[in-house]
Amino acid sequence: MGLIDPDRLRVSFEEYSSIGATDRDGLHRLALSEADGRVRDRFVDDLQELGLSVRIDELGNVFGRRPGTEDLAPVLIGSHLDSQPKGGRYDGQLGVLSALETLRILEDEGIETARPIEIVNWTNEEGARFKPALTGSGTYVGTHDLDTVLAETDDEGTTVAEALEEIGYRGTDPVGPDEVPNAALELHIEQGPRLEEAGHTIGVVEGVLGMAWLEATIRGNADHAGPSPMHTRSDALVAAADVVTAVRRMAGRLDDDVVTTVGELSVEPDSVNVIPAETTFTVDVRSYDDEVVLDAVDRVDDELRAACDREGTEYDLTELWRIPHTEFAPSVADAIEAAADGSDHPSMRMISGAGHDASYLAELTDAAMIFVPSVDGQTHNEREFTEWNDVVAGAEVFARTTRRLASADGADGGNP
Repeated sequence: MGLIDPDRLRVSFEEYSSIGATDRDGLHRLALSEADGRVRDRFVDDLQELGLSVRIDELGNVFGRRPGTEDLAPVLIGSHLDSQPKGGRYDGQLGVLSALETLRILEDEGIETARPIEIVNWTNEEGARFKPALTGSGTYVGTHDLDTVLAETDDEGTTVAEALEEIGYRGTDPVGPDEVPNAALELHIEQGPRLEEAGHTIGVVEGVLGMAWLEATIRGNADHAGPSPMHTRSDALVAAADVVTAVRRMAGRLDDDVVTTVGELSVEPDSVNVIPAETTFTVDVRSYDDEVVLDAVDRVDDELRAACDREGTEYDLTELWRIPHTEFAPSVADAIEAAADGSDHPSMRMISGAGHDASYLAELTDAAMIFVPSVDGQTHNEREFTEWNDVVAGAEVFARTTRRLASADGADGGNP
């Protein structure tokens, strides 16, 4: 038996992927949906089959604990099982299943670890149905207020608390660690092209870009598209279009690593022959330099003010979410690199452009991430794909790193 059982991992991946599968080989498994409830049931069954102690907290985070041989703080491993709308099969799910396979191989080989190992599925990592993203991990570390999060609603007015009750995952355990983990490890697809372009199999993630999510609402006046002269109009969509274009062009003017995105836009009254009276849209700004993110937010405000002055409209700008850049623990990154070297998989150090649950865990303990390549950098869509040999390589490095972290002193305990 090797570091993992690739065939068993493949079977689990295909079976989990069938829950919420789309016609185009993607995944539509929004947080706390019926499909999310079914995949959680499968996950709990798998944890219980391993004989793990399972607990579910008030926010639906699911933990399974494998005891250690010594009275030491645990190693926390895992990711998330929720997906984007019509997203891919690898985002999040691969991290959970790599963690599950790691625990399975330890059981198969009868290997004990000094530290306990806890596997976790975090609630609402994606932020697609409920905002903010990284809800489960952010509340676990104390950044988010539990009552506020439970009261958040989706587009249909369903609260997080109601959705948890509907799928049977409103647990009773307090949200937060029973004891602070000694380390945290997460495997994820890169969601970008750099590993593939460099010809490397493993990304040793040293940090994550900081980011801000904004929501802008521009208010004008609805009027008939025919009789209304152009010079009398107060068009909310025209003002919004100016800002959207400015946000796109802003990135290169601020810093080399800055990325800016307008991802949601709605128009009222949304009729072909009515001048738009209100437009609401989001802005996502990211950089490893937190001061640059602050500057970008100010510039969005400036662009809104200028566009609304031109169009005779008014606006509100709300900050939905902000998270500073993350610097992961060198000790965990070093353990990943050593595991990659020991498995003969080429690796490279890198920064993540996407936020992950490990970003919040780094506020609590030593944490880092393993990336595996994304073909053509595609993600958050049904074309998302990772070659299976890269999946296996990532899972092997993950298993070896977990074993190293779960030893009493963090030294390599050999191959699982």
